[in-house]
Parts: sequence; structure tokens; C-alpha cells
Amino acid sequence: MSVKVYIDGQAGTTGLKIVSRLENREDINLLKIADEDRHNNQKRAEIMAEADFTFLCLPDDAAREAVTLAGDHTRLIDASTAHRTNPEWAYGFPELAPEFREKLIKSNKTAVPGCYASGFISLLYPMVKHGLLPADFPVFAYATSGYSGAGKKAIAQYEGDDKPEEFNSPRQYALSQQHKHLPEMQLFSGLTHKPMFNPIICDYYSGMVVSVPVQTRMLDKKITLEQVNQTYQEHYQNAKLVSVNPLMLPEEQKSFFLASNTLSGQNKLEIFTFGNDEQILLCARLDNLGKGASGAAVQCLNIMMGIDETTGLL
Repeated sequence: MSVKVYIDGQAGTTGLKIVSRLENREDINLLKIADEDRHNNQKRAEIMAEADFTFLCLPDDAAREAVTLAGDHTRLIDASTAHRTNPEWAYGFPELAPEFREKLIKSNKTAVPGCYASGFISLLYPMVKHGLLPADFPVFAYATSGYSGAGKKAIAQYEGDDKPEEFNSPRQYALSQQHKHLPEMQLFSGLTHKPMFNPIICDYYSGMVVSVPVQTRMLDKKITLEQVNQTYQEHYQNAKLVSVNPLMLPEEQKSFFLASNTLSGQNKLEIFTFGNDEQILLCARLDNLGKGASGAAVQCLNIMMGIDETTGLL
């Protein structure tokens, strides 16, 4: 027996990816709205009332309005920023802890994590949870990302014949330290202070690496690189879509390059621990459109349906 799924915002980058992941599944009856009715609230409300699950792939304000439009007729999975820090909504990162998974199973409203936030929180939550970093530690993070997460307009610029010369170079942005992912990055990592975050958009389509350097001399207690890696291994030992790479020998690290687009098109997240006991570099690699967006959204749907969370994702 199939469930009925509607994607509100099916023409956007994330919406299109979710469509492609669901349209050939036999357990999903994908409800689609005509292009001319995409902004017709009556038509949208009618389809939401028919659907068992509705994805919101919309700008924040539109996603908030859509919740009212949906009422209590459908279970919501929101891929916008609008509800990620709302305690009434489940946060769709089940690998973090059993309580996240349990709330996701029971909830009628789930917020899909942001792409940068997914990488950052995968690194910081275990560090704070297991006492390797104090909650008030001054955290800095940087990230390299493909341009697909910047939306249709930016994609057209990067792929157009008249691409500006500076688009050939990595470009830093959100320099005011007001990036929209920061509230969830702080909240779900357990930090008492907002981290500094330096995102960098690059001239390739998709994939990202989020990196967090840690100078261990700033800590009150000594931690080792091996201890950090072992903590990650144990924390994510049962995760199906999050993996932790073993420690590399110093000579292996010297010749290793960490590419940001390796997981493009996949739905996994990889964790790496580099450096040494004095200077530890934590890295999370994922596809910003996969585990960082549409893949995570479909994983949430699978869990809410009560089926294997990796269905259609591996």
C-alpha cells in the first residue's frame, strides 16, 4: 500500500531532487500540482489535504504560511530554515542521538537540517556531548561548497556563458557572521555561544566539506586525536548514512587531499579527524543536495513511514 506525498515547491532545486528520489518508488504515490496552480492556495490546500506527507521546499516566509495552509491534514517535512529551532518540530538528524530519532518517529512536523549545519553539528554534538569540548568553547568553522545550494539564479550565473570572472574563484560570503544556519548550529551542538562561521562557495556543482580546527592548548583538560576519533567511532557506530574514517598516519596525511565534491550525488556524510594532539582538524564531507538537503528529507520521510531509513537512498 503506497502513501501519498506532495512536494510544495516541486520546481526548486531541493524539490526537484526529492521528486527524482521518489517518483520511481512503488510505495510512494507522488501527487503533483500543475505549473499554473503552484501559487494557487486553494489548489495547494486541496492537495495537502489529500496527501499523507507534504514536503515544504519553499522560502522561509512561504514555508510558515504553508503550515497554516496545510492545517492538520498532512504530516509536514520542512526543508526551509523556518522551523529548525522550533521545539515543537522534530529535528531531522536521527544519527545524533536516540531522542532525536524517537521524536522524528512520533512527530507530525519535522524540520530538515541545513547543509552546512549538518556537517557542523555532526562534528560538534559528539564533542560537547561526551565532554571533549566545553559548551562555551570559542568555536570557529569554515566550509567549501558547490554552487548548487545557492539557488536557481546562482546556478544560472555559474553555468552561463557570461559568468563573471570572479565566479571562477572561491568566494567567501556571510562575512557579517549572520549566516542563516548559525542558530541551529549553536542550538543542536549544545554550544552556549554562537560559533564563527566562514562559508566559501566554489566553482563546482555540489558537495561540501565543513571543517572545525581545535587548538587543544585552549582546553582545560588534555584530549588526544586518537581519543577524538574513537569518540566519533563509538557515537556513530550504528549509523547507516554517517561514517567515521579511521585515523591516518602522519605520513598518510601529508600526501592526502580532501576534495569537497567526492560525495556529490550521494546521501552519506563522512567524518575525518586530522592533525595531531596539539592541533586537531575535524572535517565532515557530504553532498549539500544529498545528506544536506533532499537525501536527508527522504530519510526523514522513511523514518516517519516506519520503513528502513535508507530506502531509495543507497
